[in-house]
Amino acid sequence: MSVTTPVPPLRRNRDFLLLWAAAGSTLLGTRVTVFAYPLLALWATQSASAAGLVMSAALLPQLLVQLPAGVLVDRVDRRRLMVLADIGCVLLTAGVAVAVMAGHTWVAHLVVVAFLQGSLAICYDLAERAAVRHVVASEQLSSALSQNEARARAAGMLGQPIGSALFALVRWSPFLFTVVAHLVSLVTLLLIRRDFQGERPARRDFRTEVAEGLRWIWGQRLLRTAMVLISVSNIVFAGLGLAVMFIVEATGGSAAVLGVITAIGGVGGMVGALTASRWLRRLSMRSLLVGGFTAWALTVVPVAFTSDPILLGVAFAAFGYIGGVFNVAGGVYLVTIAPDAMMGRAVSVMTLLGSGLAFLGGLTVGPLLDTTGATTTVLGLAGVMAALALGAVTSPTVRAAVNTVSGRPLR
Repeated sequence: MSVTTPVPPLRRNRDFLLLWAAAGSTLLGTRVTVFAYPLLALWATQSASAAGLVMSAALLPQLLVQLPAGVLVDRVDRRRLMVLADIGCVLLTAGVAVAVMAGHTWVAHLVVVAFLQGSLAICYDLAERAAVRHVVASEQLSSALSQNEARARAAGMLGQPIGSALFALVRWSPFLFTVVAHLVSLVTLLLIRRDFQGERPARRDFRTEVAEGLRWIWGQRLLRTAMVLISVSNIVFAGLGLAVMFIVEATGGSAAVLGVITAIGGVGGMVGALTASRWLRRLSMRSLLVGGFTAWALTVVPVAFTSDPILLGVAFAAFGYIGGVFNVAGGVYLVTIAPDAMMGRAVSVMTLLGSGLAFLGGLTVGPLLDTTGATTTVLGLAGVMAALALGAVTSPTVRAAVNTVSGRPLR
C-alpha cells in the first residue's frame, strides 16, 4: 500500500517563493520606469508630444513583440532568458540614470530604451508565467496564480506613486531604483533549484512556430470565445478610463482624485485575485463568464450618473475585482490545457488578443465624449458590455462549459 506524501503549502515552497519575489521585483521596477520615462521627457523638453512619443515606445512592444517573444520562450532555457532580460534592463536603465546625472536627456535615447526595456519585460513575463507550473504542484496552480495576479495588481498600484515620489526627490532616482530591482531579481533567480521547462522538441521555422501557436489557440473553442469577449471588454474599459478622466476634469477634480479612483480600483483587483481560487472551485466556466460579464454591464451604468470619486472608485473596485478573478481563471485554464512546449506562444497569443486592441477605446470614446457628453457615452459603453453578457449567455460554447476552470465537474 503506497502512502501519498502531502504537498507542502505554497508558503513553504522555496522555489515558488523565490520566483514570486524575483518576478515581483522586476515587475515593480518596470512599472516605475514606464511612468518615469515620459515624465523625464516632459520635464526635459516641456513637450507633451515628446512625452507621448516615449510612452508609446514603452507600450508598442505589447503589440509588436508578444508573438516573437512567445516563440523564444518555448525555444530557449526560460531561467536563462529571464536572467538575460534582467541584465539587459540593468544596463539600459543604468545608462539613463548616468545620463541624467550628467545633465543630459535625449528624447531619442528614451524612446529606444523604453522600447527595448518593454520588449525585455515581455520576454521575462512570458517566461515566468510559463515556468510556474514547474515549481508548484498541479493542485496548487490556482492558488499560485492568484498570488501572482495579486502581485501584479500591487505593482501596478505602487509603480506610479513610487516613480513620481522618487522623481520629485532626485531626477535619476527612479532609474536607480529599477536597476536595484532587476539586480534583486537576477540574484533571486539564480537561487532557484528547479528547471523552468520540460523536454524541448526540435526547432522549426520561426513563422511556422508562430502560426502553430495561433492555430492552437484558435482550435480551443472555449478559449477562443472567452478571448473575443475579453478583448472587446478591454476596449470598453480603456474608453471608460478616458470617460472618467473627462468626468473628473469637467467637474473641477484634480489628478489626485484620479489617483484615488485608480487606487481603489487596484485594491479591488488585488482582492479579486486573492479570492479567485474560491470562485474557481465553486463555479463552472459558464457561470464565471456569464456572471462576470453581467456584473460588469450592471456596474458600468452608475458611472454615467455620478462624479463622486468614492462612488467611481467603488465601481472601479468592482471592475478590478472581476478582472482579477478572470485573469486567474484564464491563467489556470491555460496551464491546465496547454502543452509545456506551447506555453510561451499560448500566453503571448492570449495577451495579444486580450489587450492588443485596447487602444481603440480611446480612439472611439474621445470623439464621443466631445460630441455627446459623458452620460450618453458611458451608457453606450454599458450597452456594449450588456451585448457581451448576452453573447456569453447565448454562446453554445459557453453554455457547454459546465466544468470548473481546472476541468473538474462540479459536485
